[in-house]
Amino acid sequence: MRSLPPLAGALLLVALSTPAALADGGTEGFTIKDPRITESSGLAASHLHPGIYWTHNDSDDGAYLYAIDSKTGQTVATVTMTGVGRVRDMEAISIGPDDNLYVGDIGDNLGGKWPYVWIYKLPEPKKLRDQTVRATQFVVKYEDGPRDAEALMVHPKTGRVYIADKKEDGGSLYEGPARLSSSGTNVFKRVAGTDLWVTDGAFSPDGKHLALRGYFGGALYAWRDGKPEREGRLSVPLQSQGESVTYTADGSALMYGSEGEQSPVEPVEVKEGDGGASKSPSASGHSRDDAATGGGPAFDADFGTGAVALAVTLAVVFGLKRLLRRR
Repeated sequence: MRSLPPLAGALLLVALSTPAALADGGTEGFTIKDPRITESSGLAASHLHPGIYWTHNDSDDGAYLYAIDSKTGQTVATVTMTGVGRVRDMEAISIGPDDNLYVGDIGDNLGGKWPYVWIYKLPEPKKLRDQTVRATQFVVKYEDGPRDAEALMVHPKTGRVYIADKKEDGGSLYEGPARLSSSGTNVFKRVAGTDLWVTDGAFSPDGKHLALRGYFGGALYAWRDGKPEREGRLSVPLQSQGESVTYTADGSALMYGSEGEQSPVEPVEVKEGDGGASKSPSASGHSRDDAATGGGPAFDADFGTGAVALAVTLAVVFGLKRLLRRR
């Protein structure tokens, strides 16, 4: 995806005037310093290497994955995937219980024109060094037709893959087959609505919660028997183009990433038992007590303040999505 146009930047400046909770401390954030990474679109905490986060550029940058050391922000390994052909629009990355990396080549800047998309699976390297790794490629279709998506999540207990599509007026969550097939088409079926403009998502390490984020906020769901049940909102740090989220390996915080050069990854502490939600009275009946943000202003998914509501309304009115499309 291209950088947000000037209009979106202006909208975010409007929202900066909104009061926000301050950080409670905890996990530290970092800045991605690799000059090659200008469109970080996915984020996943390593299972094998403490403090390491995997990311990648979106669009057709190439079949490259980068391992970032959160202590320094430096890239400590670059993985080149083979066996996947030319990538089209990589938007998400997740790690399954099998310690495999799952990469979602699921974006569609044409607004849902491609009849199929791809998922790539490869083992997380045991040694952090520049290397080439062969990946397995899976063909994916949706039961109700093509769509744009930027969020792919692998459940940490079942290994099942889920995709959330991206729509301004609220999209859907799709469930993949119990096992992905590399020889046939994998049909993803709708299991729930998201009521969000989703740019990424992540399961908690214990598999009990699903966090979905967008540009202006996020929502937390309890995961019950393979179905999401909305619990509350996420306090998402204000970022120039919020594209990614992942839980830390120990589940103590949510890490929020953004596109752009020298892009920040900001933490939001997860309070014990809440999975990262904030809870307060709202029109939808959910409750919230302002949760900590990653050290700066934050947006709530239901846009509780007038400034944020105005920003989102203007974004829709002026056709932000059309401005973002790469034709």
